[in-house]
Amino acid sequence: MEFSTGLLLLFIGIIAGGYGTIVGAGGGFIFVPALLLIFHMNPAVAAGTGLVIVLINSLSGVIGYAKQKRISYRTGITLGIGALPGSLLGVRLLQIYSSKYFYVVLATLLVVLGVFLFASNSPLAILKRKRSSEVSREGRIVVENSTMEVSATIERPRISITWLVPIGFLLGVLSSYLGIGGGWLLVPILIYIFKVSPHYATATSIFALTLYTSVGVIAQIFYSSIDWMTVLWGGIGVIIGSQIGVLLAQRIPGKVIIQMLSVLLMVIGFRMYFN
Repeated sequence: MEFSTGLLLLFIGIIAGGYGTIVGAGGGFIFVPALLLIFHMNPAVAAGTGLVIVLINSLSGVIGYAKQKRISYRTGITLGIGALPGSLLGVRLLQIYSSKYFYVVLATLLVVLGVFLFASNSPLAILKRKRSSEVSREGRIVVENSTMEVSATIERPRISITWLVPIGFLLGVLSSYLGIGGGWLLVPILIYIFKVSPHYATATSIFALTLYTSVGVIAQIFYSSIDWMTVLWGGIGVIIGSQIGVLLAQRIPGKVIIQMLSVLLMVIGFRMYFN
């Protein structure tokens, strides 16, 4: 690998690690499209390599979030348990269907999710919610812009295992098949369905990623679907970027975090349709 290529991967890794840590999605949803669009890597290898990057990103980011005490360990562990068999299934599906369906599945998921998040955070939607929401000043939960912001003293979310296990299974399949982790889907689910604060949702998502991506990475090693030189350069960048992301995340409002995620998802998704 040429030195200039390595530097480019390092730069992409820093961006992916920082952005991915802030929005709780891991860096794969930036890194994998970059491998496909810039380096024209085989989809199966790009997904396998991207999954390793997601694991590195999540391991680095979870250390910072643990110090900030924003992780719901019960939720993350339950999601991870449900995702273990899904991760193995996702790797197997990638070996069978990657070349024919990879681009369209990835692009469609990114665009649909991005449009949903963007619409939910538009000024019109925010204004409508403000007009319809009446919250007592003495309540412990307040409505802030587009999401239910949880006060600093609220207990960690306690979501039923009945929901967490099947959600974890779905995340495991998508994470291993697409190589971009499952945080891009988990974070909106936690925020919009279970009303978890964006800051708690992103931290818990990063923790869950460390569990179920580990299984996916082991399976990808078995199939020899990893470019280790790309992992080396990109991984260094991701480690640097994730630490920057942890520091920035605590200073960014929840609404801005969701807007950042929605715009990036749409841009990447639309770009992949033209590939």
